[in-house]
Amino acid sequence: MEGLIATVSTKGQLVIPAEMRETLGIVPGARVSLTLADGMILLRPVSDRLVDETCAMFAGWPSMTDDLQQERRTEKW
Repeated sequence: MEGLIATVSTKGQLVIPAEMRETLGIVPGARVSLTLADGMILLRPVSDRLVDETCAMFAGWPSMTDDLQQERRTEKW
């Protein structure tokens, strides 16, 4: 299924053609992975299970946000 053309909006948004969404099972709110490879953008659907498993891998780790905020507080301008 090649040769379909889409337009990027002024906000950088892209509408995936319906035929492709249906084939890949991409529904509103679905997550996708974007990879830049050889001057192309590869878009792949990401399952909720993969997202949950990835988040679980980092459960209990120190918050990088907290570390960054503390670092910013101690920086001298």
